[in-house]
Amino acid sequence: MSFLHYLVKILALIALSGLLFSCYRPDDSTSPIAEAEAEVEAEMDSLVSAEWLNQHLGDPDLVVLDSTVLVEPDGEGGLRTVNGRANFDAGHIPTAGFADLMGELSDGDSPLEFAMPTPEQFVATMSALGVSDDSRVVVYDSMYMAWAARVWWMLRWIGFDRAALLDGGLGAWTAAGYPLSTEPANRPAGQLTLSLRPELIADRAEVFASLEDSTVMLLDAMSLEHYRGEWVMYDRPGHISGASNLPSSLLLDEAGRFRPLDELEMLIDGDRNARTITYCGGGIAAAADAFVLNRLGFTDVAIYAASLQEWAADPANPMEIGDESLK
Repeated sequence: MSFLHYLVKILALIALSGLLFSCYRPDDSTSPIAEAEAEVEAEMDSLVSAEWLNQHLGDPDLVVLDSTVLVEPDGEGGLRTVNGRANFDAGHIPTAGFADLMGELSDGDSPLEFAMPTPEQFVATMSALGVSDDSRVVVYDSMYMAWAARVWWMLRWIGFDRAALLDGGLGAWTAAGYPLSTEPANRPAGQLTLSLRPELIADRAEVFASLEDSTVMLLDAMSLEHYRGEWVMYDRPGHISGASNLPSSLLLDEAGRFRPLDELEMLIDGDRNARTITYCGGGIAAAADAFVLNRLGFTDVAIYAASLQEWAADPANPMEIGDESLK
């Protein structure tokens, strides 16, 4: 049984001409050379390695967030989610704060698990964790990569783009021999501006309308067995009618890191400018798909956050069983 087995660019320093060196002293921190080097150094890809994070961990603008949620057998043949805070308290990457997807980062009044909070609630929680407009944020989790991708996507949703995932998550950090900490982050609250991008989150009405729109690509991020209806986690088996299957587990290699972009390109054949909506059970695995689509240059991607929790519960929403090739 499989569930959510999830799933750089090289930064180049610009060579400045010798003329600049003749006009400015090399140790002048206000020179164009120093400013250019500082700007390049501040850049960050959307996917960073454990080595990169270790090198930059002390950067004052860098905020590290652990978004771990654990998935365990429920004793009845199914799976359950468990808050990752105890796991975080037992050992996390030094300086990291805990981004609680089962707490403040979800709408606790919704009957759906991992329901989207209000944008204002999300901004307030991120600010309390020390995120400001000029911060850089690295998000990780201890399994699947999709939990971190969900927080990454929500940051983009509220207009924040200076964020990255730690490739391989906590496992990559410990495999590299880097230490863990049990100390709280104690980071001062940040000042984060809300600049909402509502188009990054799709609702049931948009997904329903997309069933009659051949220009929209709908991607199911669940396992192939679940997509076919051979394994049922929600009210009805199968997938949303017309959806293709891109299991988030295919995005990762055996070490739990994202596959190279050229390999990921082979999994998806679609119009990079077309509206693309990803979904799963609760909008988590879908975030891993959305993250990869973004890295591959898809320009109009959304997550159906309520996903099959909502869709499968209503018989008016059409579903299918069986197989369909990846697009």
